[in-house]
Amino acid sequence: MTATSVPEAPPRVRAGAATVVAAAAVALLALAPFVLDPAALGTLGRIVYYALLAASLDLLVGITGLPSLAHAGYFAVGAYTAGLVAKDVSALAVVALPAAVLAAGAAAALTGWLTVRSGGIFFLMLTLAIGEIIFLLAESLEDVTGGSNGLFGIPLMEVVPGSDALDQPALRYWFVLAVFFLGFGVLWAIARSPFGLALRGIHGNQERMRALGYSPRVYKFAAFCIAGAVAGLAGALLAAHQQGVTPADAAFGTAVLALVSVIIGGAGTLWGPCLGAAIVVLVRDQIGPSLGGHGPLLLGVVFVAAVYLLPGGIAGAVGRWRRS
Repeated sequence: MTATSVPEAPPRVRAGAATVVAAAAVALLALAPFVLDPAALGTLGRIVYYALLAASLDLLVGITGLPSLAHAGYFAVGAYTAGLVAKDVSALAVVALPAAVLAAGAAAALTGWLTVRSGGIFFLMLTLAIGEIIFLLAESLEDVTGGSNGLFGIPLMEVVPGSDALDQPALRYWFVLAVFFLGFGVLWAIARSPFGLALRGIHGNQERMRALGYSPRVYKFAAFCIAGAVAGLAGALLAAHQQGVTPADAAFGTAVLALVSVIIGGAGTLWGPCLGAAIVVLVRDQIGPSLGGHGPLLLGVVFVAAVYLLPGGIAGAVGRWRRS
């Protein structure tokens, strides 16, 4: 080590700093209802469930190496399922949320067995076709989904039997935040498990993993189903938060926004796409409407700038800063 070089912080110190930052972020999110008005709190709630959608997509894109365009479809399947169950069966969260997860996971399983057999541009086109099919079903099944008008009048969810419904913005937000942490925790545990390490190995060198005795197709299919199920959980949060679902939630635009969130935030990190989702939602919902219809243009500029100026996204820039 030269006299001018700066020693790198030990891994334990870096891990401790990351824990402190994560704890501070959780505290700020939990305390948000005490300082934000209902409109701002509603925007933050949208950021939270879109962040879960982006993190679930990152399990495919950044960790497994599967750039899917079908994720908005599973997001919508979860949203419609949660809404229909809440309207026709029970508004209990312990009923509606698992139903959404199971329905989205089943939809991912029915379509994933075919898509994971392909790769490259063929995989991308297959997932695009799946997403469009789900979007068309959402528009055409009027008796079930409400057609192009959407499914509205979803009752407020109840946390436990006999409890009051989540009729206050702060209560709805805390509910969405708590479920987000649950879903994100599942993704985080999977990404750091031996299964997650195998997925990263398949992403890095599929042939070598096959030579070591792993079955890339089986692992890809499992990751596809898990990511679809968590996307369905994010969709259920959308239904619970805004009490309505439209075919736009299954459209190609939603899939692109999720993918853009992953790229801006940093693929393969899970937390990076959450930051990317925050930027995307703020540009789309807060800044875009004030630009006279030029919101998508601004989002495109942000995306191009992130690709060229921040290789590896926000998470990649943070990692380089920590190492320096």
